[in-house]
Amino acid sequence: MGTLSQYPKRQARGLKSIIFALALVLSGAAPAFAQPIESFDAFKTRFETVAVSHGIGLDFYRAVMGPVRQDESIARLISGQPEFATPIWDYLDQRVTASRISRGQQVYRQNRALFEQIGAAYGVDPYLLAAIWGVETDYGAALSNSAMIKPVIASLASLAHQRRGRVAEDEAELLAALTILQRSGMASDQLVGSWAGALGHLQLIPTAYLQYGRDGDGNGTIDVHGSLADALASSAAYLRGLGYQPGLDWGFEVEVPDGFDYLLADREQMRPIRFFAERGVTRVAGRQFGNPDTEVFLYVPAGKDGPKFLATANFLAIKGYNFSDSYVLSVGHLTDRLKGSGPIVASWPRQTRFPNRAERIEIQTLLTQLGHYGGAIDGMVGPITQSAYARFQAQAGHVADGFITANSLTLLRAQAGQ
Repeated sequence: MGTLSQYPKRQARGLKSIIFALALVLSGAAPAFAQPIESFDAFKTRFETVAVSHGIGLDFYRAVMGPVRQDESIARLISGQPEFATPIWDYLDQRVTASRISRGQQVYRQNRALFEQIGAAYGVDPYLLAAIWGVETDYGAALSNSAMIKPVIASLASLAHQRRGRVAEDEAELLAALTILQRSGMASDQLVGSWAGALGHLQLIPTAYLQYGRDGDGNGTIDVHGSLADALASSAAYLRGLGYQPGLDWGFEVEVPDGFDYLLADREQMRPIRFFAERGVTRVAGRQFGNPDTEVFLYVPAGKDGPKFLATANFLAIKGYNFSDSYVLSVGHLTDRLKGSGPIVASWPRQTRFPNRAERIEIQTLLTQLGHYGGAIDGMVGPITQSAYARFQAQAGHVADGFITANSLTLLRAQAGQ
């Protein structure tokens, strides 16, 4: 596609305030989980005023956005995001494969000097960067797949028009992409990325590109699509901006004793490793803990019968890159496998049946009625819903592991007298 951004890196400085301003200004644009309120053409007309007020030239906007047509596949892709529609074990199976591990080790060896240079310069584990590269674009292979990599402006305009549960963020990404395009001088069909607008080898969102884009190969331009060095440096800078701590692992698998209080699996309160060790938590396969003062939380993605992990602040930093726990665990586990570690030791409860979206909405509704939940009733089960369910389990005398299955609805209905 040519260079993703041919403007000199000095012009990328000073954009941090723009990015934060976009999110603040747009934060009142629409309620969460709304639907389109206008035709696509009407959206483009309305958004023209927003774009021009944020530095996009009127003639430029009309030249770029005028020919853009709605991508009809976006609505389907939103509803089918694998991070939220796939059991975590299936998600890992699809992303941390034997082939991806071996190819990742091979490309790491081929680019060892570059990975180590970027890792040292930014204080980010180079194997973590390799794992993100593998999960995001299969080590760059996906970048040549026209079914997956498309013109970003059309994708982001279609996404913003859909008004999913992150309206302000999607509109900010569209503005950032227009800014990149305007500054670069490239044709609009040359700025390509995923259906959600992510750019380059490690799929950097446009707002992060504007703030954290780095010239990793020293040629005076930032090109996260054509230059692996630029992509690695930019994502490393982004991770540091998200709070990534140098020298800290993402986490590690552990075993939990019978009778353990799973209400302690609370990511809102980090505790030192020694706290969990004193309560019988041990590392798998006889491995030893490192620094007992390292702050961690207990992560139990599949309940008491599945694998369990002590996760560090870097687990949460990676969530800034992609908010899905499944994604973070895949990246963390692939990082370990690229280093030569073995598979996850404990078995996943693969026979579990999960509630559908209507049932998940009912679960959240019942949890709200029973006084355990105060979040959005949207059918998206994440840490907040799981914590609420754990509180219900504890009150009802069950193991409070927060693992929501199809049976959870039966238990909640019974408690609510339905």
